[in-house]
Amino acid sequence: MRLSTTTALGLSALSVLALAGCSASTQSANDPAASSAAPAHRGGNEAKASAPLSSAELGKRLLDDGDLGEGYTRKAKPAVRRDDVSVIGCPALAKLGGDTATGSSLSFPRKAKASFTYSGSSSSEVSEELYSDSATKLSTGIEEIFDAMVSCSSYQVASGSSVIDIGARKTTAPNLGDEQWSQLLTFSASGQRSIVKQTAIRTGNILVIVSGSPGLVDAHLDKALAKARTAR
Repeated sequence: MRLSTTTALGLSALSVLALAGCSASTQSANDPAASSAAPAHRGGNEAKASAPLSSAELGKRLLDDGDLGEGYTRKAKPAVRRDDVSVIGCPALAKLGGDTATGSSLSFPRKAKASFTYSGSSSSEVSEELYSDSATKLSTGIEEIFDAMVSCSSYQVASGSSVIDIGARKTTAPNLGDEQWSQLLTFSASGQRSIVKQTAIRTGNILVIVSGSPGLVDAHLDKALAKARTAR
C-alpha cells in the first residue's frame, strides 16, 4: 500500500504543535543517538482476521476527556491548510510525495482522530489516531512511513512561508499488540524547539497512533490501546 501523504505522521505531530509555530517546550530526549533497529514485532498468534471497522466505529473507540482524567480539554479540529508542503533533505520522504502531506493523516480510508491539551498548555498536548484495514495493509503502510521518516536524522518541511527543521530517530517501542513502532521527532522553528513522541501499535485490524509530549504518550498509550480493542 502506498501512502498518499509524505509526512503524515510528522504533520500529525505538527498539528499537535500548531504548524505555524512550534511551542517553546524545552523537554529533552533520553536516548543519545538514533537507533537503526527494526520496528519491534511481537509475533505470536494474531486474532482471527475480521472485517475492518468503519470510521464511525473507530470514533467510538477514541479516548475522551473522561478517559484521560482531570485537566484535559479536547481541541477543535484545525482549519485545513492549503499550502503546498515540500520535504527538503530527505529523499526517502520526498519520494513518497509531499504535496498532499497537509492532510496530516494516513491514507487508510477508515480513520478517526482526537487531540487534547493538558491544563491549557500548548506544550503539553496529546493526540490519538485510529485506523482500520487488513493487518497486512496496516503493517506495510505504517512501516513504510516510519522507515522513511527515520531514514534521515534531520530534514526540513516547508509549508507556505514556514520552514521547520525536524530531527527523527527510532526509540524502543513497548511490547504491546502485534507490532509496534516508536520514534522521537524534534521540531525547531523561529528559535523555538519542541519534542514529540509518536508510538504506533497494531492490534489485529486496528492501528493506534498516540503522539504528543513524551510523558503524556507514555501515560496514555495503554488506555488508548485497551479502548481501541473494546467493542461498543
